[in-house]
Amino acid sequence: MKRIVILGSTGSVGTSALDVAAQRPDDFKIVGLSAHRNVRLLAEQIRRFAPLAVSVSDAPAAHELAAAVDLAGIDVFSGRQSLERLATLPEADIVLVATAGTVSLLPTLAAIDAGKRIALANKEPLVMAGSIIMQRLRRSRAELIPVDSEHSAIFQCLQGQPRAALRRIYLTGSGGPFRTLPAKKFAAVTPAMALRHPKWSMGRKISIDSATLMNKGLELIEACCLFDVAEDQVEIIVHPEAIVHSMVEFCDGAVMAHLGITDMRLPIQYAFDYPCRRGNHLPPLGRTAMAQLTMSAPDLKRFPCLRIARDVARQAGTAGCVMNAANEVAVAAFLSGTIKFTDIPRIIGKIVNRHAYAAHPSLARILRLDAWARREAEQLC
Repeated sequence: MKRIVILGSTGSVGTSALDVAAQRPDDFKIVGLSAHRNVRLLAEQIRRFAPLAVSVSDAPAAHELAAAVDLAGIDVFSGRQSLERLATLPEADIVLVATAGTVSLLPTLAAIDAGKRIALANKEPLVMAGSIIMQRLRRSRAELIPVDSEHSAIFQCLQGQPRAALRRIYLTGSGGPFRTLPAKKFAAVTPAMALRHPKWSMGRKISIDSATLMNKGLELIEACCLFDVAEDQVEIIVHPEAIVHSMVEFCDGAVMAHLGITDMRLPIQYAFDYPCRRGNHLPPLGRTAMAQLTMSAPDLKRFPCLRIARDVARQAGTAGCVMNAANEVAVAAFLSGTIKFTDIPRIIGKIVNRHAYAAHPSLARILRLDAWARREAEQLC
């Protein structure tokens, strides 16, 4: 029996993870759940899974939760450090990090220090502080298993292979909702248009990142950290069918690809079961799905966020933290109607270029720069 904490249980990844656990109650026990403000759904999850502890964003949310569901025998954490407390729950074996944005950094570090298996579905921790996370992993007994479909695919392709044999990573992406939209129409893009992803059902922030291709840029930086490769060893490929989740090329020229249906329950289950594989109720890929697979290079002129992310991946240091913070603010401003779709890369680029760069920052400096970049981006918005 593996005991699991889910950070971000009311989001798309969190609800998929709960479905995986519900299908195999003899194998998985949910011991912790967290939500930001979706108290109603969290209450339903508490009734169904009976966790030992839950976390919400603040005291008002905790009061609302107490009014919605019986919390007898359940520890309720709220406010500052509530996610860290849940991530270090003594009863937990696995911590699925599926919270949106920067808030996931500190609980990820806390789970590493507590020696947990971290199933990481959130890109921001590695983008912000990849070197610090990887250093702490090497010093601890913790494991980090990627849950992003692309990084899970790469991780699976590398099983049984020495890392020295890895030559190149091919990171695939559907191209988002504007893959074929002419650049002259980008200024008229609305949030509703950008939220309609052609292949995946995701949260609002990640859906906008997919529309700008910043999501692929974040994944590029994440891949460099996870698999210890340079930026120029990661090639991004637009693959609209979203069947090939990524590929790796080895030193002998052989290329191994991971194919599968577009369902996050597959990489989630793999992270929970690793190093084993178990059956499930999901449909097979099928031969017809593989009948036509197309691939092309992304257009960096139409999607400048991807170009910015490549520059940031080469710089490393504090650049990722600043880019991520500026992107979060710009995406929120676009969703609220404050700025245009085309303003997102403009704002990110300005903040990255004007920040005080450091090659080997401390965690404290990263957190200070994160706050600085948010203030600067808010002013530009």
